[in-house]
Amino acid sequence: MSMKPKFLVLWGDGINCENETARAIELAGAEALKVHVNNLLEDPAQLEQVHALVIPGGFSFGDHLGSGQVLALKLELHLKSKLQKFVKTKPVLGICNGFQTLVKLGLLPDADFQRSCALVKNEQGHFVDRWIEVQHNEKSPCIWTKNLPKQFALPIRHGEGRFVCQDEALLGRLLANNQVTLQYSEDVNGAQARIAGICDPSGLVFALMPHPEAALHDWHLPMPGAAHGLEFFKSAVEYLRSQS
Repeated sequence: MSMKPKFLVLWGDGINCENETARAIELAGAEALKVHVNNLLEDPAQLEQVHALVIPGGFSFGDHLGSGQVLALKLELHLKSKLQKFVKTKPVLGICNGFQTLVKLGLLPDADFQRSCALVKNEQGHFVDRWIEVQHNEKSPCIWTKNLPKQFALPIRHGEGRFVCQDEALLGRLLANNQVTLQYSEDVNGAQARIAGICDPSGLVFALMPHPEAALHDWHLPMPGAAHGLEFFKSAVEYLRSQS
């Protein structure tokens, strides 16, 4: 792909990290197209004009009915057939509220529109805002994480980020298939297996609770060290260019 890949970045209705996310995409060498949720629902054909989709963090629709619930319902109602086609060949990223949306939409963990897991209230019972260490599963098929080191720091800021599966067999399959892409180095919210991010079996659809768009530069970190948030976006850009 000689031209810049185009990433559609959703914004509006409580999503509030679209500017940082768009900047990360542009720093990674791609073009970020910020599209309001309502505009995408009115004109779903816009999905056919881009190479990747990103749902940033925030509080979509004020978290009414639960984090990501209303956005997931709207996307399924208006875009289900488009998304079913999109996820088969193009990368999708969900960050924090975007993770909650993709799980409630059923695009994670299996990209089949069947809801099988959940992101529920933190075990502490309150919002958590801090920097944490995450561990990267280098065996994961995830195309968004190929350039990442084994362990690095990212910020989290969420009230409903505890990943749970009622079906223990499903959790075991996610671990065995290396779909558990990121794990917290310590228990930060009570998530099963300390899960911080998962992908679908193809590795194209990926989501995480930490915010990579808030860790683009070394000076973003509150402690000495290297920032690795940009590598998520660079990995996707490299993947798209390799597909040409």
